[in-house]
Amino acid sequence: MQPRLPDTAADRTQLSANTLGVGGIVFLVLAAVAPLTGIIVVAALGIALGNGGGMPGAFLIATLILLLFAVGYAQMSKKLVSAGGFYAFAVKGLGPPMGVVAGSIAMLGYNCFVAGAIGTSGFFTATVIKDLTGIDLPWFAWSLISAGLVFLLTRRGIDFSPKVLGVRLVLEVSILLVLDFRILSSHGFSIEALLPQTVLSGSVGLALLFAANCFVGFEATGLFSVEARDPRRAIPRATYIAILFIGVFAAFTTWAIVSALGVAQAQGTAVEHLATGDLVFMLSAQYLGDALTKVMMVLLLVSLFAALLALHNSAARYIYAYGRVGILPPALGRTRSSNGAPQNASAAQLIFGTVVAFIYFVAGLDPVTALTASMTGFGTLGILALQMLAAVAVVVHFRRSRDGRIWKTFAAPGIGALGLAAIVMLAVLNFGTLAGSDSPVIGMLPWLLAAATAAGLATAHWLKTRRPQVYDELLRDMGRYDASPAAAAGAGQERRGDSVTAGGSN
Repeated sequence: MQPRLPDTAADRTQLSANTLGVGGIVFLVLAAVAPLTGIIVVAALGIALGNGGGMPGAFLIATLILLLFAVGYAQMSKKLVSAGGFYAFAVKGLGPPMGVVAGSIAMLGYNCFVAGAIGTSGFFTATVIKDLTGIDLPWFAWSLISAGLVFLLTRRGIDFSPKVLGVRLVLEVSILLVLDFRILSSHGFSIEALLPQTVLSGSVGLALLFAANCFVGFEATGLFSVEARDPRRAIPRATYIAILFIGVFAAFTTWAIVSALGVAQAQGTAVEHLATGDLVFMLSAQYLGDALTKVMMVLLLVSLFAALLALHNSAARYIYAYGRVGILPPALGRTRSSNGAPQNASAAQLIFGTVVAFIYFVAGLDPVTALTASMTGFGTLGILALQMLAAVAVVVHFRRSRDGRIWKTFAAPGIGALGLAAIVMLAVLNFGTLAGSDSPVIGMLPWLLAAATAAGLATAHWLKTRRPQVYDELLRDMGRYDASPAAAAGAGQERRGDSVTAGGSN
């Protein structure tokens, strides 16, 4: 089936429908997660600062929490089709005011995350290119090149990104699996790493926080529902696949790492390599040799760029959703006539991220310890808070509609919401560790969540009193509800506008 493309001026607020299958959505999500970056950077931090050799168990616990949340998320996704992602979930479950709060947190979190990713990609590209070729350019020059390439790729349309991201994903996962099985063939994996006394040792709270960090990006599945083929099936399936893949792959690879280091010695060794960040590269050189280690370094650059591309796709869709409904300038809610790409929102998002990176560059601040620590650290916190809000919204929505499926719409998502709330609290209390910085300025960044919440509530109040047509449009525009008899029982009290499609027409 060919994708439906906007072909008139009236249609130019619509994304390209019938474009993405389950595989394409999974590739977009896993690219944002960036498995290679997650293992080299985040998992290594979890081993060093968390529960040491018990880190594989922390990944399994985080996987369980998110799978429980996904049970309710899947039920909501079968009814709600929207480019607003978790913002739309909050509107439907908690009402327009909290929906605007969720949208504010989403835009702030994702935009900060992309700003940090622009700096991270530029810095590591400059470092590796200099080591391999001798070409020495400032990190911001590579950041500009990365941002430009991202815009060109996203302008091609959403169906092009999975083709690029899929190849990269296979390569970076493959190199880590080669390392995993090389370790396995050498001396096997230690069962000690999965024992309760090991998993619950050390700072298990920090370990769970870093494990959850590796899942940031899975929530983007809902953002692509308007562009998906058969979204009511594709989005739940893509979500389950993404969570299971991330959790099992991260647990398996981390199990290999701590087994190679020795479960009891893993934390001490990881601490020794904390400053240089080369724990995984050290093991790669030992088990795979110099040539494949250099390949891994190059793939890290590709992984960082792919993560930037995928995170940008998510951030742009939140801007697009706000523009389409009228909270932001309507021009940001328009799409390219040839392929439905939200190029105005895309351009605005990349300009913001690049300007932020440029400010850090002109100020002479380090791109990793300053830019990445502040922007990516807060972006992670913001997205975790967004996941928590969505989990609560799912439970509240189905309770209000008196849905009788207790496990799928109350117990499982409720437990998931409690787990996510605990992780958000850990992130706030340990933000300096999460961001990798002891700067008191960076330590104050969690207060931006409170600022975003206050701004969202104030915006919702202003819309309701001064622009009621935009306020009402929040409910009408955010998605469509399944009109089948099975869904009607849970949606009978919804407003008449709920039948309107996310594109604005039915």
